[in-house]
Amino acid sequence: MHLCGILEALKTEQNLKIHFLIMIVVVIAGIVYSISKIEWMICIILFGLVITAELINTAIETTVDIAMPRKDEKAKLAKDVAAGAVLVCAITASIIGLIIFLPKIF
Repeated sequence: MHLCGILEALKTEQNLKIHFLIMIVVVIAGIVYSISKIEWMICIILFGLVITAELINTAIETTVDIAMPRKDEKAKLAKDVAAGAVLVCAITASIIGLIIFLPKIF
């Protein structure tokens, strides 16, 4: 079942737990600050992108670890690039979140 992969990743991946916690905080802030329907859609799309990137990163890292149990520069590059993709998604989502929420907070 596909949900099992998400639940397993939630149990084992600290960064995924952090992303889910941030998602909950953003949902609460969205309710408190009454963000618009469009802003909700943007947040939901960003939630999906960041969580998906983290899940893909986990899959890549796990696969590389199985395929290359010894240290290897190309394996390290693959893992670093996958983690970098998550970072780009998270930074982008954070900037958009600031654009949505800062005017409402101040």
